[in-house]
Amino acid sequence: MNILISNDDGFNALGIQTLAKALRQAEHLVTIVAPDRNRSAASSCLTLVDPLRVHRFENGDYSVVGTPADCVHLTLNGFLETPFDLVISGINHGANLGDDVVYSGTVAAALEGRHLPLPSIAISLVEPRQALPLEKWHFATAAQVVLDLLNKISVELVPTAHVLNVNVPNIPYEELTGVQATRLGKRTPAAEIISQEDPRGHAIYWLGKNGQSLDDNTQGTDFYAIAHNAVSITPLHADMTAYSALNALEEVF
Repeated sequence: MNILISNDDGFNALGIQTLAKALRQAEHLVTIVAPDRNRSAASSCLTLVDPLRVHRFENGDYSVVGTPADCVHLTLNGFLETPFDLVISGINHGANLGDDVVYSGTVAAALEGRHLPLPSIAISLVEPRQALPLEKWHFATAAQVVLDLLNKISVELVPTAHVLNVNVPNIPYEELTGVQATRLGKRTPAAEIISQEDPRGHAIYWLGKNGQSLDDNTQGTDFYAIAHNAVSITPLHADMTAYSALNALEEVF
């Protein structure tokens, strides 16, 4: 396949470079177009009031002063004439489970590729429970999961304009217990805002950590799969219509 790779952790992130290396070793054609820096939680933000600046590397990869969605939108709308078969976003440094997908730049980059002939893929490696340096994360496991998945995906399996949101436990590949098709689970509310003061006496604020999983024991959810050392694959689409509320609104209006 001719594959476009992006992410939200930035061009030099270990996850995206590990994925690109694995795909190239499997003889896929790969082009990286990724943000020049960490743009985590950028969601589907597009840069409309400033120009996008692009740096080309000698191997044909690109970094962009922009968001993950910018990178894919730019590439598929004329920046490169290459007819790509697939967009893969990741490997993300951390989970994109449940409500995370609303904020995720990783998922947003994949969503920008939804009009290609095949479903796009967002791939995330769930962070370890205890803090570890990135070199000890199992990015090779997530890369192998992608290679396995490429042998199976088709328009018949998942329609065009959909995204496969894949989350991989941070364990050696041989310790995975399988692959589960899942729905999005739920988290508790995020941790409280942390208020501090900068050296000049001005108030500054840090957003708190993600909320905790409510669905580690709910079969069929992405959290359950991860809690049981299985790969979670959740199909997503951009249609955010709440169909269950349509009838009630039609009756009112």
